[in-house]
Order: sequence, then structure tokens, then C-alpha cells
Amino acid sequence: MNFWKKLKTLRHTGSTTLTTSQGEPFTVLAPMANVTDWAFRNIVADCGRSDVFYTEFISADGISAVGHEKFKGELYFEENERPIVAQFFGSKPENFYKCAQLAQELGFDGIDINMGCPDKSVEKQGAGASLIKNPELAREIIKQTIRGAGKLPVSVKTRLGYNKIETETWIPHLLNTDISALTVHARIRKDMSKTPARWEELGKIVEMAKGTDKLIIGNGDVKNLNEGYDKANKYGLDGMMVGRGIFENPWFFCGIADSAERTPIERIKLLKKHLDNFEKLWGSNKNFDVMKRFFKIYINGWPGAKELRIKLMNTVNIQEAMSILKM
Repeated sequence: MNFWKKLKTLRHTGSTTLTTSQGEPFTVLAPMANVTDWAFRNIVADCGRSDVFYTEFISADGISAVGHEKFKGELYFEENERPIVAQFFGSKPENFYKCAQLAQELGFDGIDINMGCPDKSVEKQGAGASLIKNPELAREIIKQTIRGAGKLPVSVKTRLGYNKIETETWIPHLLNTDISALTVHARIRKDMSKTPARWEELGKIVEMAKGTDKLIIGNGDVKNLNEGYDKANKYGLDGMMVGRGIFENPWFFCGIADSAERTPIERIKLLKKHLDNFEKLWGSNKNFDVMKRFFKIYINGWPGAKELRIKLMNTVNIQEAMSILKM
């Protein structure tokens, strides 16, 4: 069964088999480059997982050009992460077709198309948020992804518009396709993340989607689980996606509002596991500095945490970091 439809059924029947509270909107961990690889998703799963996991966003053109072996780390997942969705970005429909077939072969539960990333290097390729300006190409990418996906459900993640709110014009292009779910970051591309998310626009999208059987997921400025439930319920959304909130608190999805509720020993232990995961997944294939963005997640909020974090930031490899954590 299409896992998105299963989530919708569980939500509307109030089933307690959801990891969230009875009848609450389901939760999704957002795809983030150099963040949501298996090494970090495994940590989130241990702390209290989201209902759905996404990979990092992965270049469909890159895979098509050099083969998926070069992307083994980005595509790696384990059974305890299901349902897990592979997210691809790009601008060539034929490459999305190939990547959709690959996602089937690798055993993913779904495929998502990135139509919201504001990164300039992504947009230069005609991908990410730039597809908002090219709805015909966006529809063709969706068509070819669905063609290659077989029985796997296809979804899209996007924004409210490019330089202005385009809820009434851009969103219908997506709703009039055969996608199973639509995630909307409640900002326009021009906003980046500098202005408050406009959740009221997501309520309009829910109304537009009525009768289409498509799930609508909200994203933007969700600081804790209860706040996310409140926003999603207020605007009638099926689910909520969390990105930056996980940087404040890896226990986000189990309802712990503040990571300070966990002891320094617990948090250091979690960082050590993350470091170990990173080494297992990447070895020497990824710059260790990528790990440093995570240190503040674990090492903050107690006397001496800042000094310990400074020492960790000056390390050059996992072995050095581990030796400091064992002191």
C-alpha cells in the first residue's frame, strides 16, 4: 500500500499505531544537505523518530552522469527508517525517470522531487526553487518520475512562490498531477528563512486540495512538537515537516521540548554515537568539518559546555574528537 495513504488512513481513524499521539498529524524529518544522512537519521531514530524520513537531497543529474555508486553514502538507509523517501533535485526529466527506477531497485518507500531549494548552485541548473518559474518543466519532471517509479508514490516539496506569494497560480500546477503528497515550506524563495512562515497560506492549499486525495504537509518555523501539532491542526494539514528545529533538539519527535532535559552524559554519549556513525558511513570520503555543525546540538546548556565545544571545533578528525570526549 502507498505509505502516504496509509498515514492518512491512520490519522483520520485515530489509530494509535502512529508514532505520534492518537489522531495527530504525522511528522516528517526534512531533507537537508550534509545533515540528514544515515549517520544523523540513526540518531533521530534512537531519540524518538519521525513518522517519515527523507534522504539528503541528491542530484539526479549527478547520478545519471557518474552512476549511483558515487552516491552510496547519500542513498544508504536501514530498515528501522521505513518509510523512507529518496529526494532528488535536477532539471532533466529523463534523469528523474532513471533515478525513480533506481529508487525502486534500492528499496525506497517513496520518491520526492525538490522544487524549493533556494541554493544558487542548484538554481543555476534550473532545479530546486527555479522550477517554480517553469511550471511546464515541473509537470514534465513529475510525469517522468511517476513513469519510472512503478508502484512507489511520488511527492513534491516546494515553496509558496518565487519572488511573491503564488499560492493561487503555482500550487494548482502541482495539485493537477498524480503526486501523492505535497510539502510546502510556508515561505517564498525570496524570503529564504528570514521572515516568519505564512501558515495561513497552507490553509488555503488544504482547501484547494480537497477532493484530490493528496496529502498536504506544512513546513517552516516549527520549534517544538506541540507547536507543530497546533499549527497543523489549525490549518487542517495532514502532516508537518521539521528541519531547523531538530538542530535545537534531537529528541524533538518524542515530545521533549528542550534537550536540556537530558543530562550532559547522555548528550555526550549521543555525540560519540554520531561520530561513530559518520565514520562508518563516510570513512575518508567526506570532510570531517561537516560533523562540526552538529556539535552544538549535543554540547550546550551546562557549565563548561562552551569550552568543551571550542576544543571539539579545533579537532581535525574523529579520533581527536573521540579522545577529547573520553577525557
